[in-house]
Amino acid sequence: MDATTGKALMRAQFKAVREGLIPGERRAIDEAIARNVAALPEFAAADAVFTYLSFGAEVDTRELIQRAWEAGKTVCLPRVVPGTREMRWYAVESLDRLVRSSFGVEEPPDDPSREVHPADFVRPVALVPGLAFDREGFRLGYGGGFYDTFLPAFPGASIGLIRACQLVERLAVRDVHDAPVNIVALEQGSAYVANRQKGLFSDVGRSTRHLFAAIVEELRQKDASCYG
Repeated sequence: MDATTGKALMRAQFKAVREGLIPGERRAIDEAIARNVAALPEFAAADAVFTYLSFGAEVDTRELIQRAWEAGKTVCLPRVVPGTREMRWYAVESLDRLVRSSFGVEEPPDDPSREVHPADFVRPVALVPGLAFDREGFRLGYGGGFYDTFLPAFPGASIGLIRACQLVERLAVRDVHDAPVNIVALEQGSAYVANRQKGLFSDVGRSTRHLFAAIVEELRQKDASCYG
C-alpha cells in the first residue's frame, strides 16, 4: 500500500470516529480542550493567535477566539490561495463578515489592509486542526498540504487540537513533507512533544511528556473509542 492510499484510508477511519461522537459529549470535550489551551503559558503570553475557524466536527475554536479577543490578542484567520498549498492570514475582530470558500469553510475577506504575517508579532501561537495526531506531534490532515507548508516557517509555538480518541502513538504513514506541531492539546491536558527551537517553551518537562504517554497507554489498554 502506498502512502497516498494509506492516508486516504486513515482519513476515512478518523472521520468516522469523529462523526460518531454524541454532540453533547463532543461539546464537553471541546470545552475541556479550550480550557487546557487557555492555561498554556504560550497561549497566555501570545500577542497573536493564528487559528483555524472550526467547521463541522472539528475541535471547536470559537471559545478560544473569544478568549483571545477578551485578552487583547490579535486573532488571525486563514484564507486559502487557490491553486496553491498556501494560506494568507487576516486579522479579524468579528466573525460577522466572513465569506464561504469553495471548500465550504468560512474565510476572512481578501482585504489587503487586514493581511498579517507571523513575523509581524513578537509571540504568535498557531492553533492547528487535524483528523489525528501522534505522540511526536505529527498530524493527519485533510490532504491539502496547507499546514505542512505553513508550520515549518512559523516562528512561535504551534498547538494541535485533538480529542483523545483521535490520538495515536505513531501515525502509520508519514512523508517527508509532514510537519509536526510543538504541543498537542487534549481534553485530559496538554503535552509538549516537539521543541524545534531551543528555549521556545517556558517548560518542556517530564510531567507533560509523561501525561501524553499515559493517555496513549490508557487508550490502548481500554481500546477506547469516541462512540457513546
